[in-house]
Amino acid sequence: MIEIPSDLHPDLVPLAFLLGNWAGAGVSDFPGADQCNFGQEVSFSHDGRDFLEYVSHTWLLDSEGKKVKPLESESGYWRIDKDRKVEVVMVRDQGVIEIWYGELADQKPQIDLVTDAVARTAASGPYSGGKRLYGYVKSDLMWVGEKATPEVELRPYMSAHLKKVVTPEEVEAMAKSLGDLPDDGIAFFK
Repeated sequence: MIEIPSDLHPDLVPLAFLLGNWAGAGVSDFPGADQCNFGQEVSFSHDGRDFLEYVSHTWLLDSEGKKVKPLESESGYWRIDKDRKVEVVMVRDQGVIEIWYGELADQKPQIDLVTDAVARTAASGPYSGGKRLYGYVKSDLMWVGEKATPEVELRPYMSAHLKKVVTPEEVEAMAKSLGDLPDDGIAFFK
């Protein structure tokens, strides 16, 4: 279920499906790097202005699903205009700054993005651009990323399946909103 906070900037309503904290796992595979499974935590938040704040952290997982080491982090800001055009400014810990443009699909919570500009520091690895697809599917957030370097043509390199994380405060708020429930719990379903 998609909730729209009362203090969300009206322009951001089409992006409300992104809001919240998400966690899950995915796979990374790109020439020149080892294929691996990774864990990810993502947060989309807002403060009433006309953008969503985005933060993502990934880490390498071992064969048992335990954290081994950080993989990459990125943060940025997402906006959408009245024509459903999405723009994202993103900074990665690897020394890359990107501007992404895309569009929110018609009649479904899906966003296709492509890099418009890439700036890299001297310490960053080779990278020339990318594409991403984000989708809200059965209450989960899924994404796939494509990447290009001067040596490798654009190709998929990461994808993840994320579930919404509910904080103790959100559980308490949900419980309060239910009001008085019958003691046996069964009457609730009658």
